[in-house]
Amino acid sequence: MTPPMLELRGVSKRFVKRLDLAGRIARALGSPVREETVHAVDGVDLQVREGEVVGLVGESGCGKSTLARVVAGLHAPSAGEVRWHGQRLQDLDAAARQAARLQVQMIFQDPFASLNPRLRVAELVGEAPVVHGLVSRAQRDDWVGEQLRRVGLDPTLADRFPHQFSGGQRARVGIARALAVKPRFLICDEAVAALDVSIQAQVLNLFMELRESLGLTYLFISHDLGVVRHLCDRVVIMYLGRVVESAPATAFFDQPLHPYAQALLAEVPRLEARKKDFLAITGEIPSPLDPPSGCHFHPRCPHATERCRQEAPQLKEVEPGRWSACHLQG
Repeated sequence: MTPPMLELRGVSKRFVKRLDLAGRIARALGSPVREETVHAVDGVDLQVREGEVVGLVGESGCGKSTLARVVAGLHAPSAGEVRWHGQRLQDLDAAARQAARLQVQMIFQDPFASLNPRLRVAELVGEAPVVHGLVSRAQRDDWVGEQLRRVGLDPTLADRFPHQFSGGQRARVGIARALAVKPRFLICDEAVAALDVSIQAQVLNLFMELRESLGLTYLFISHDLGVVRHLCDRVVIMYLGRVVESAPATAFFDQPLHPYAQALLAEVPRLEARKKDFLAITGEIPSPLDPPSGCHFHPRCPHATERCRQEAPQLKEVEPGRWSACHLQG
């Protein structure tokens, strides 16, 4: 069987705040101060097959963006391994690892913050392909024009700075910059969240067109389950650094299995349920500085048992193609 394009095995990412000199002295004198560790991603297993669009969903602070940065190579995992076409990235030589990293590009949530305001679009889009030897400096302007046309922008705009564009146009510039190095895998981190609804629809349609024309694979991160339903083949739900459910999009939206996934879907507004009282998930998401024992969701779960408080459920295949990390299903 062909290995997945991208595979994560037990990937964790922790951020440690070390004690400064004053803190070390205070601890030596008996103060209870200690280093703080943020458990941003906790033992995630994930597979994305070539040509697939996987939606990664969860509340703010659940670790989605950190996981995306690990996949993109912006963060090194604290534990676990990242595999590209079945090969561990850490086993590849420097040239092969760089080539694999170049195949994975990220589109960020805020297009204005992710574009250098001092550079013109021609430099923003054209710098990376020249540096990596994909095009010569003499070919740069033609290559930039081709990428701008691909995302629906006029190539004559290449001499402008980011502040001279609208939000939707800046989003397209960010997409053009990612496409300029000929990637095969795009990570879209809330790529349409900052846009007006009408512009969101245009950019989402652009993503679908690019998928067909370039054969792209997506990891699409979003809070908006409506957008995920429209765009994605499979849905992965994260909660406080862990994957709690993974399922084909149709099956997930018909009947989610994990209590957290059920609660998320229940919060999506629907016309047929407009008179129904809105019921938010009770409680606050716990701090990743001190995550709960057992199942991370148990403090907010209406079905929690003593086993949930003591034992962390494993992500298991409970139906063909459907995975859930809940003691209720296993």
